[in-house]
Amino acid sequence: QVQLQESGGGLVQPGGSLRLSCAASGTIYNIQNMEWYRQIPGKQRLFVARLAVGGGTDYADSVKGRFTISRGNAKNLVYLQMNKLKSEDTAVYYCHVAGLTAGWAGWDSWGQGTQVTVSS
Repeated sequence: QVQLQESGGGLVQPGGSLRLSCAASGTIYNIQNMEWYRQIPGKQRLFVARLAVGGGTDYADSVKGRFTISRGNAKNLVYLQMNKLKSEDTAVYYCHVAGLTAGWAGWDSWGQGTQVTVSS
């Protein structure tokens, strides 16, 4: 069982910055991907950013050049640095982590989400 806890959301003005954090705890096997998604009410949860085990990153086109995903010195931490925020970035942001058990079975876990509101 892996538990994820996001933090760092809040209210920010357009053009501002926020840094989201996600801490994983529990029995953590062989993390393969650490990701961020976001969702607005009544809409599908959408991919934002991915950090793969080899260090490769991937971003949604809407956030490229503004958001950066990184891993903390403690390998169970992942961050999402969000700069030049726009009103359309307003959403609940979710952390998602996926990995493999010792028996090569896949596992994944979602956090509870943290609200980001971009408004003047």
